[in-house]
Amino acid sequence: MTSQSDQTVAILQDLIERGELLPGAMLSERRLMDLTGFGRTPVREAVQRLALSHMLRIHPGRGVEIPPVSVEDQLSRLEVRRSLEVLAVTLACERASARDIAEMRGLVAQPEAEPQPAPSLLSYSDEVRLTHGIIIRAAHNPYLEALMKPLQTLSRRFWIMNVRDEAQEIATGRALHRQVLTTIAARDFKQARDASLALNDYLVRFALNVLAQRARIPA
Repeated sequence: MTSQSDQTVAILQDLIERGELLPGAMLSERRLMDLTGFGRTPVREAVQRLALSHMLRIHPGRGVEIPPVSVEDQLSRLEVRRSLEVLAVTLACERASARDIAEMRGLVAQPEAEPQPAPSLLSYSDEVRLTHGIIIRAAHNPYLEALMKPLQTLSRRFWIMNVRDEAQEIATGRALHRQVLTTIAARDFKQARDASLALNDYLVRFALNVLAQRARIPA
């Protein structure tokens, strides 16, 4: 059974990822309790856990700060994600159960099997979260999961808050994620690693493009 602390972490992660808690915002404990619907103890436990993964910052006597969206931080996260996700897809190729494989194939086939409206950034973000969740679960390593989830959540927040051409970026991201799932489902170690690296390369290019765009904007 999921604890109240776990539920509070999940709610706050979602609010941070979606940008509903604005970068730079300072929130009181009472405000966090109101947002999550949980009491002081699970909120405090969740805050401590999220602070360890750099998802928020604690300022004693002042409150909790939602970190800014920085290109430099995103590039640092992607450096770590690159190796972790190669490990994750390698383990998933080795350890995925028949159920894991069926879920991967089902997620890949769904957009083709059913007419789909144009996805919003947030619905696509849910799809990406599901994709990464399936891969992490298939790797069957809880320590890997603990490391990857915060990195991926903050990376998605950066992506969501900086997308300009939604249709193009969603199409690109979806194709790359589907390739990762397809190659894991085929238990093709080399292709799965290549697909994971291609996804990381795309995210790095995206971050560098954001940096270039910001440099062109007059102060």
